[in-house]
Amino acid sequence: MSLAWAIIAFIGLAAIIAVAGTYLTKISDRLADVTGLGEALVGGVLLGGVTSLSGIVTSVTAAFENHPELAFSNAVGGIAAQTVFLAVADIAYPRANLEHASASLTSLMQGVLLILMLGFVVLVMAVPPYTISSVHPASLVLLLIYIFGTRLISKAQKHPMWEPSNTSETVTDEPDEANAEKYRLTPLLLQFIGLAAVVAFAGYFIAQTAIQIADKTGVSESFLGAVGTSIATSLPELVVSISAVRQGALTLAVSNIIGGNTFDILFLAFADSAYRNGSLYHHSDNEQLFIIALTILLSGVLLLGLLHRQKYGFAKVGWESLLMIALFIGGYLVLYFM
Repeated sequence: MSLAWAIIAFIGLAAIIAVAGTYLTKISDRLADVTGLGEALVGGVLLGGVTSLSGIVTSVTAAFENHPELAFSNAVGGIAAQTVFLAVADIAYPRANLEHASASLTSLMQGVLLILMLGFVVLVMAVPPYTISSVHPASLVLLLIYIFGTRLISKAQKHPMWEPSNTSETVTDEPDEANAEKYRLTPLLLQFIGLAAVVAFAGYFIAQTAIQIADKTGVSESFLGAVGTSIATSLPELVVSISAVRQGALTLAVSNIIGGNTFDILFLAFADSAYRNGSLYHHSDNEQLFIIALTILLSGVLLLGLLHRQKYGFAKVGWESLLMIALFIGGYLVLYFM
């Protein structure tokens, strides 16, 4: 495949992922009402997991085909990109600061879980590369941390020990009874599964075209994964968040990003299982470590914004959104020249 066709295919696949994300938003909002699970849980676990499918397939494919740097940077770079997507959604919400209006205990706990999992990955990178059948035991531990954290979040949603103060700009997650009566669970699930398959299919070919682009341009796989494939496979999250904000489903918008980010760290566990030349965590260099550090920094800024809950910022955009955009652009400029 020529470079021109690889780039065209890459853009086309990214567009397919973006369009699928639009429909996933509507179906997820209806599922939240029909099942009674709420926007935070559906957005953070179900929608967050499905919109991550293209990224999972990209990282697993890259690892299996012996491109560990692309697999690693696609996983962690996607988290950084998606965190900044919340800043874009904040700009798209005209009434107030999104982090103020979407106050949710679930989102805060998802953010804490995200930082814990990222910190664990850094810890694993510092220990000996011990593997069992080419899989590092940390991959299983990472999965267990996610399951345990998700269960805690689910319990906290049902029986919260504290709740954020409501203001005139707070938009709470209230079930839409009209949706619950109008739509049936089975057709919604079938549509959801169909769109999930489209996203996964596109993710596989995104990885193939990215490998071609890296080979033909000489761009490092770390940079291409962190900026190219990670953003392309994260487009559903961007589309979902902006669509959710416009529909007034603010909790769904925020939980989709933060909850999806915690799921995205599992890309590393899946990719490590697919990588046959040892531990994926130990086939990383300073570029991957830099991406993780930047992601932890972005997540910390977002958590501060969610806790501070500034009502109105500059042009009704929160300070945390502006800072995240600046850190993201500055960080990837540094990465490019590393």
